[in-house]
Amino acid sequence: MSRSIVRQSKFRHVFGQAVKAEQAYDDIRVSKVTWDSSFCAINPKFLAVIVESSGGGAFLVLPLSKTGRVDKNYPLVIGHSGPVLDIDWCPHDDNILASCSEDCTAMVWQIPDHSLTRPLSDPVVVLEGHSKRVGIVSWHPTARNILLTAGSDNLIIIWNVGTGEPLISMDDHPDLIYSVSWNRNGSLFCTTCKDRRLRVCDPRKREVVAERLAPHEGIRPMRAIFIRDGNIFTTGFTRMSQRELGLWDPTNFEEPIALLELDTSNGVLLPYYDADANMVYLCGKGDSSVRYFEITEEVPYVHYLNTFSSKEPQRGMGFMPKRGVDVTKCEIARLYKLLDKKCEPITMTVPRKSDLFQDDLYPDTAEPDPAMEPEEWLDGRDEDPILISMRGGYVPPKSRELKVAKKNVLDSRPTTRRSMSTLDTNSLPPQLLERLLEEIQNLKATVLS
Repeated sequence: MSRSIVRQSKFRHVFGQAVKAEQAYDDIRVSKVTWDSSFCAINPKFLAVIVESSGGGAFLVLPLSKTGRVDKNYPLVIGHSGPVLDIDWCPHDDNILASCSEDCTAMVWQIPDHSLTRPLSDPVVVLEGHSKRVGIVSWHPTARNILLTAGSDNLIIIWNVGTGEPLISMDDHPDLIYSVSWNRNGSLFCTTCKDRRLRVCDPRKREVVAERLAPHEGIRPMRAIFIRDGNIFTTGFTRMSQRELGLWDPTNFEEPIALLELDTSNGVLLPYYDADANMVYLCGKGDSSVRYFEITEEVPYVHYLNTFSSKEPQRGMGFMPKRGVDVTKCEIARLYKLLDKKCEPITMTVPRKSDLFQDDLYPDTAEPDPAMEPEEWLDGRDEDPILISMRGGYVPPKSRELKVAKKNVLDSRPTTRRSMSTLDTNSLPPQLLERLLEEIQNLKATVLS
């Protein structure tokens, strides 16, 4: 009786390849801020990179097609008065981007479809509620206009961007929050914190529903992400400063499902998750490699696949949503590696001989349309993402304007006496209007003489 020794998996032979030099983005002055963020955000239309700038914070937004050397005078997005720490594209509108900064604010921007012709300094909405720098922004995966922000004041605020109002505020963290990740339907999120605890929070109940002290015994920063089946994937350090990864069941935090030591290095491992393939890509800051793993229900649950290596260390990394990959080349993921003055796309491909659409590689993936409105989510409704077929590739829709309907506190106040300059000229008597115009003409003649 023969028994298979090698584990069967369609992703076992995934290989990474950097694009040609002319398809990279050159002369980008990547930010040197000491914050463990990815510094880069990608969607099927745009590449956004946090860059160095004087007199405040700025980031660069390029159409994906604008490869090659970036002009040093290319217009930036320059609304923040302090260094930008994190950026995140809205999953429901490819032209909407959220940013946060050391100036204690988060901002939401509408990016035009064409390249910027002048610096963009007017956000659609400014979200002010934190008393210290804001280090994390994260959009809700299925509800329209819901944005989470986390700051160094140890506060998590969930906003309705459509009105600019805070909906939920949570102060359950006693120390700096390292990472936040929503689950698939946005009913829960998990956080890692400087107090070495991994927490699972229910924002609508405003409570921590599960927590685990020291999933990794080291004191260096941890990262955690929810995966498709509701388990949590973590990266951190051992007591001997070795990097390790873990897989946890949030309903039973006593023992890990899997715990695997990797290597000895100082860089925090940033995990990027592909829910369709159930694969995790680990990118360490200062590393020159990307490791990738497949998560399955078979022991040892987290299976090492391969490593993509290059010569130069990375400053940050961006991960393309699945709807932005090229299905004609069997590309299952695309990462954007930030170097000191360059952004280099890396394609992850499954080798196949056929040119036909590969159904097994591309299950239906999340589409841009939100599954529910903010009010429905706030009332307790949960919905998984709406799915779309990848057959034939994905074509991004045209820009839709984000409308912010702020409640005006002045509407409820009694009307006060207005100055003459603010009065509607149509409400003035004709004789008074003629006299005013005549006096203006006399004043003008006196000044000119």
